[in-house]
Amino acid sequence: MSAYVGELIGTMILIILGAGVCAGQNLKKAYSQNGGWIVITLGWGLAVACGAYAVGSISGAHLNPALTIALACIGQFPWEQVPGYIAAQFVGAFMGATFVWLFYYPHWRETSDVGAKLGVFATGPAIKNIVANLFSEILGTFFLVLGLLAIGANKFAEGLNPFVVGFLIVAIGLSLGGTTGYAINPARDLGPRLAHALLPIHGKGDSNWGYAWIPVVGPVIGAVSGAFFYKASFVDHSLAGVIGLAVFMVIGIVVGNMSKNVKVEQTKKLAG
Repeated sequence: MSAYVGELIGTMILIILGAGVCAGQNLKKAYSQNGGWIVITLGWGLAVACGAYAVGSISGAHLNPALTIALACIGQFPWEQVPGYIAAQFVGAFMGATFVWLFYYPHWRETSDVGAKLGVFATGPAIKNIVANLFSEILGTFFLVLGLLAIGANKFAEGLNPFVVGFLIVAIGLSLGGTTGYAINPARDLGPRLAHALLPIHGKGDSNWGYAWIPVVGPVIGAVSGAFFYKASFVDHSLAGVIGLAVFMVIGIVVGNMSKNVKVEQTKKLAG
């Protein structure tokens, strides 16, 4: 099996098990309906672990375009393989979402909530705020990549690494997932969102393409930032990473306040 096929299959497994837990949570007459956020985060963590166990020895189990790009940026992955990996990840995500649709086929008709149906496939904000939503995806993916690189630098019992990575996903979901549903992976969101748009899902509603760029752009920024921070701080033993993190925090505060002020001005105009 080639590395590209490995990425396709691994990402497909990730989405089947991850979107599958969302389907069980959201769709009517599923025994697992309303299982709660802990069930969702645990399901996604185990989904990542299973995908990594399946193809880790074949492709390295990136399963995430943002991670692939980040590793290439710090010299840990060849750039010439990046397009093939990303294409395989998106195809695998689309296929995984399609299998979830087929698996829960009778339940789509029983579910009237179009938002619940979209939530099986794609993420969305708990509170719509472009700046805050983008920041959530950036920071969540920053800690994903930082955590992955840190885990990789430690020695565990043979075969334990993917399981530990699964717990990292659970930790990010529990702590940082409540704002946007923690896509932290462009393929995880865009591939299934495209499946939602193309598949004949009963009463599916809109695919919310206006939001779709955030779980793509945010994870890429966060992943690259996390990789450079790890390299500067843990490998090169430089203060550049900490300084960059501090600058990013200041920029975030300034942009956040600007966004708030713009919203206040818009509210005043509407009221006037």
